[in-house]
Amino acid sequence: MKTDYTFIFELIITLISALISCFLIPQLKNRLSEEKREQLLYWTEVAVKAAEQLYGSKTGQQKKEYVVSFLLSKGIVFDIDEVTALIESEVYRLTSESKEQNK
Repeated sequence: MKTDYTFIFELIITLISALISCFLIPQLKNRLSEEKREQLLYWTEVAVKAAEQLYGSKTGQQKKEYVVSFLLSKGIVFDIDEVTALIESEVYRLTSESKEQNK
């Protein structure tokens, strides 16, 4: 008596595919998103410091344009509202640190 295992193998493969789709792929996407966010935070910090050094007391708009241009040159894709908030946060942090050092 010969048994056909094709149906069982197809069922196992379907089950494994479903598990990968439900658990592994979302976890990988989340990890990649976290890495991209960390990369965005790092390069925003670098760019803000560079803009402060290059432009000194010039307008914030020039500095912001520099930061946005810098991020684009690094191939970083971002939401402009998110980057604006990150820039403001970094500028605030730098200003706060500067005030603490001058005390």
